[in-house]
Amino acid sequence: MTATEITVLTPAVVIVGGGPAGLSAARELAPRVDGEVLVLDREGTAGGIPRHSDHPGYGLRDMRRFLSGPAYARRLVRQAEAAGATIRTDATVTNWAGDHAIEATTPMGRIRVEARAVILATGARERPRPARLIPGDRAHGIYTTGHLQNIVHLRNGGVGKKAVISGAELVSWSAALTLREARCRTVLMTTEYPRADSYALFSVPGRILFRTRVATRTRVTRIIGRPELEAVEVENIDTGERRVVECDTLVLTGDWIPDHELVRAAGIALDPGTNGPLVDGALRTDRPGVFAVGNLLHPVDTADIAAIDGAHVADSVVAWLDGRSPPAEQVRLLADRPFRWVSPEIFRPGDPAPARHRLLLWSDRYIPFPRVVLRQAGRVVARRRLWWPAAPGRVFRVPANLLAAIDPEGGPVRIGVET
Repeated sequence: MTATEITVLTPAVVIVGGGPAGLSAARELAPRVDGEVLVLDREGTAGGIPRHSDHPGYGLRDMRRFLSGPAYARRLVRQAEAAGATIRTDATVTNWAGDHAIEATTPMGRIRVEARAVILATGARERPRPARLIPGDRAHGIYTTGHLQNIVHLRNGGVGKKAVISGAELVSWSAALTLREARCRTVLMTTEYPRADSYALFSVPGRILFRTRVATRTRVTRIIGRPELEAVEVENIDTGERRVVECDTLVLTGDWIPDHELVRAAGIALDPGTNGPLVDGALRTDRPGVFAVGNLLHPVDTADIAAIDGAHVADSVVAWLDGRSPPAEQVRLLADRPFRWVSPEIFRPGDPAPARHRLLLWSDRYIPFPRVVLRQAGRVVARRRLWWPAAPGRVFRVPANLLAAIDPEGGPVRIGVET
């Protein structure tokens, strides 16, 4: 094959992304479709973020197992392959070549994949320092969680001895576990919210285990040190008081953004809240035959929830391949304060319920037992008290049966809380 030749592949379904969502979709679809189910992943090994999260806590909801990240990733790969899916790694999708066709580069050369259906499972990433606009010196020793775990767990590399973690979400404690394995002590966690973002089940033992103070209503305002990190300046948001914390490692956690480059390139409609594609409960995008799953839609939820999304999309893809059309009526779902976004964003009467019969929302304020309210055309159509908190830094789940009260012709529905 010359440098200009392109190998053309014609699977029934191509899945872009070999993390939990993509692999779970492949596992469910491979035995059910007439033709190949092909997974393309840009990494050298499939499995996604769990591959380099070498601590337990994976697989609880989808596998009913308590696994380490690498073990969970390996199991997902085995399941997809055993079901008959094809997984190609080191395959970076670069562009679209048609409504259901994509181009990719591989070590063996360029390929064009012409499928009957496309599933986007590209996930999400943490914003790096430049995107967070943190001023100061350009120092070595600054990481996102993914970068840190890649260095420690996959490359067996080292970091510094004293770390500050910006963020107090679930992923922040995952970073603290990785630092501990690298013999780096976490001396401070910061969060801009009035309380730690993660569940008390994680944050309370974490503070004891790591002897780490969590500074609430606090943010990192300056990087100090050149060429190596020496300290960070932190500020109390309420008082404006600033202090310098000595450290040689800074981990920037949370602040997720979907890997949505392919969505944008296709002109698929984006939701301004999630920055991911608009989807309905069946996980269809506004391009027929193109579906989206996992943390590309709701940045960011746990790996097992992303995997359940992947399994959930299978029925919708099979329906598309069989020539069945979605219900014509649709109602736009919008998030009202304190919610930043809702997923899925479109309700179609007659569609199956969303995955796990839950709507997913992101709250910017802690509310212990919120009364969730749905309003349509200025009128309350449903309300319910929920006996679990809405909290920043983690996904808030609302029973999807609240949508039964919606008027299919009544216009957009706003989801908020009653004060």
